[in-house]
Amino acid sequence: MGRNKEFDTALVLHRAIEVFGEYGYEGTSLQDLLSHLGIARQSLYDTYGTKRDLFLSAVKSYLEGKNAAVMERLEAPGSVKEAIRDIFQEGVNALRDPERAKACYIINSAIEQIPHDPELARYFERQSKQLEDAFYHGLLRAKDQGELNGEDTDISALARYLNQSRLSLTFIAKVTADMDRLQDHVDVSLSVLD
Repeated sequence: MGRNKEFDTALVLHRAIEVFGEYGYEGTSLQDLLSHLGIARQSLYDTYGTKRDLFLSAVKSYLEGKNAAVMERLEAPGSVKEAIRDIFQEGVNALRDPERAKACYIINSAIEQIPHDPELARYFERQSKQLEDAFYHGLLRAKDQGELNGEDTDISALARYLNQSRLSLTFIAKVTADMDRLQDHVDVSLSVLD
């Protein structure tokens, strides 16, 4: 008779996000996972499947949580421009905190795998489109509220730009220790809203 699982699957998934974020997919060994997750090999296989399956679950958990928070903020009553600033600032704050940044870096690990993993590529494309749509609808509301200047503003292009600028924060944080560059990136990116 098999033993019951005696671990918190949400906590294990959070730890997996951090491990893959810190070491990358290729750089994370099975032993790294087992020691950081605090579970037995068979429990990992029984619950998550392969290393790739765990990675996909971790990426999906991370992205869906972050994207839900962004969409909720964009849909909230009030100033859309202020909501967008808050979304970007939250990204900077997370990347300035070494513990929170570990989780953010899973995005870089996932992007490295996209050329080799069509399923992951399709998933990223869907998630990116979902966020782009959220920015688009938020920007339409901002335009209706008189927050955007210019009648000929291309809302679709602006939504795409904001989504891509937000995603690039993790790359910038990964390649430089100068966190002021993150703030510069945000300030310049958001200047299109002025």
